[in-house]
Amino acid sequence: MREVLQGVKVIEVASWTFVPAAGAVLADWGADVLKIEHPVTGDPQRGLISSGLIPAGAGGINYIMEQPNRGKRSVALDLASDDGRELLYRLAETADVFLTNFLPDARERLLIDVEHIRARNPDIIYVRGTGQGVRGPDARKGGYDGASYWARGGLAMALTPPGLEWPISPRPAFGDVMGGMTIAGGIAAALFRRERTGEPSVVDVSLLGLALWNLGPDVVAAKLYETTHARSFDRAAAPNPIVGVYRTQDGRFIMLMMLESDRYWADFCRHIERPELIDDTRFKDAAARYENRRECIGLLDEVLASRPFAEWCSRFSTLEGVWAPMQTVREVHDDPQSVANGYLPSVASAEGVDFTLVASPVQFDETSPDLSHAPDHGQHTEEVLLELGLTWPEIAGYKESGAIL
Repeated sequence: MREVLQGVKVIEVASWTFVPAAGAVLADWGADVLKIEHPVTGDPQRGLISSGLIPAGAGGINYIMEQPNRGKRSVALDLASDDGRELLYRLAETADVFLTNFLPDARERLLIDVEHIRARNPDIIYVRGTGQGVRGPDARKGGYDGASYWARGGLAMALTPPGLEWPISPRPAFGDVMGGMTIAGGIAAALFRRERTGEPSVVDVSLLGLALWNLGPDVVAAKLYETTHARSFDRAAAPNPIVGVYRTQDGRFIMLMMLESDRYWADFCRHIERPELIDDTRFKDAAARYENRRECIGLLDEVLASRPFAEWCSRFSTLEGVWAPMQTVREVHDDPQSVANGYLPSVASAEGVDFTLVASPVQFDETSPDLSHAPDHGQHTEEVLLELGLTWPEIAGYKESGAIL
């Protein structure tokens, strides 16, 4: 993929996934992303496997660290020390973007807030990823996607079926990765603005704001109709019988999504080998299918349940209307569209073990990004400081003081 951000330098002072995921996207797009980590502790996400909280992948791959940190360079600085902070400032002088998820108290204590970084580089774009936004009573509090995005943002309750004893739990980093993509888009817009006007921006993205955007139709409808959910239908009485989920003979599921039902009804009937339904007065057009929707859905339930999943997938390969197999995440690896479009590139770990990462979804010039593994803790500290103009004796002195790894 053409590196559209080649020449852009990003300083990332962040941990976990939300904001680091933005750095990963920028690295995919060609930016030089310097991940700043503490010389002793590093990004705490590195410890999830060693602590036993998540299992290591085959070959010891720390997948939860690899996905949001691929393609970066790691620089280990102690920002609480005067020397470490001064090195950060010197790096910021050469950078285009400063990216952080540190809380306000930490930024102020470490002297890395907007005014501190801008004092050394007035043109830098300063970017903050937060839990609840930068204003309001909880602006100074922390947040994770399970709390700020999933719980507080309404997704858990919106996706939990009525009557379920406990709310649905999120998948790992569910809001974080979308938040990272959103931050990257904001940074790209800020770079464009600076190029056109000379004005640098302060960019803010919160997990709560992201949740509201994801749930936009539900959120708007909830206030309009004073309900907790947008209008929904009993599956057996859905207004369009060829929009919905159907179970196959072997307990798998097929999703039909033919919104223009009159356009696709005849072709669908031929594919399920029920051509007599095309002109059946009960189902001949959208209005008739709506009036007889329970009967139509019941009939389609019987038809789809008469054959196994694989056979329907084969039959529907020539269907004109939109449909999709409900796949597991493992099956997505072998989806021909995932393969053809390079959505899941293979990467070699530092130890030479091949594994798969998920590419960021934006592609430029019809090519997928060329990914590399996440850096080891502090792996590029000396390399980056040499680029900054330090000598080996100076680097040795900083190592001895503990300012760097």
